[in-house]
Amino acid sequence: MHDFFVYISVILTIIIFIPLYRVVKGPTVFDRMLGAAAIGSKTMVLICIIGVVYGRFDMFIDITLAYAILNFIAFIAVAKYINSLRDDE
Repeated sequence: MHDFFVYISVILTIIIFIPLYRVVKGPTVFDRMLGAAAIGSKTMVLICIIGVVYGRFDMFIDITLAYAILNFIAFIAVAKYINSLRDDE
């Protein structure tokens, strides 16, 4: 079972590079924001899987919740910044 979670973690890490391409090469700012949000979501799942592998899921779920809150606040802050730039035009 331990090997299964390690393989899933490796596959998930590879899958994280798909939205990373959209963040780097995105034609618009919104594509980049959605790519960054997708990376954040996949990273939260990866942190939970690591918690299962190490047998400390209770500790890693707290880390995941803190990461989710930071991801949400950053997404809202960037959205407000883009909205303020749009209002200046």
